[in-house]
Amino acid sequence: MVDAFCATWKLIDSQNFDEYMKALGVGFATRQVGNVTKPTVVISQEGDKIIVKTLSTFKNTEISFTLGEEFDETTADDRNVKSTVSLDGDKLVHVQKWDGKETKFVREIKDGKLIMVKRKISVV
Repeated sequence: MVDAFCATWKLIDSQNFDEYMKALGVGFATRQVGNVTKPTVVISQEGDKIIVKTLSTFKNTEISFTLGEEFDETTADDRNVKSTVSLDGDKLVHVQKWDGKETKFVREIKDGKLIMVKRKISVV
């Protein structure tokens, strides 16, 4: 099922991203750049490893992981987190944990587009 996500995706629209960044504690200037940046996300697979590259004029990031296995990640806003990515049916679920907090991204494909249907921050 991961094969369906393996493609190049271009951000077209982002809703409530500023509120999400505020909740993370991202500063005003970085939020302003983040709100206008339209990254390209390239998802590929090499054996058991999945590689997600996020490319933009502001900052590039890359993560490599095996589904269901925890890994170290440095986020675009420079948080060091423990992450796990798994498949839940036809959804790709990415959980990041740091400093007693957790954020969860749920991505799915709808009408040929990669959609992030949920971004949630909670205290654990």
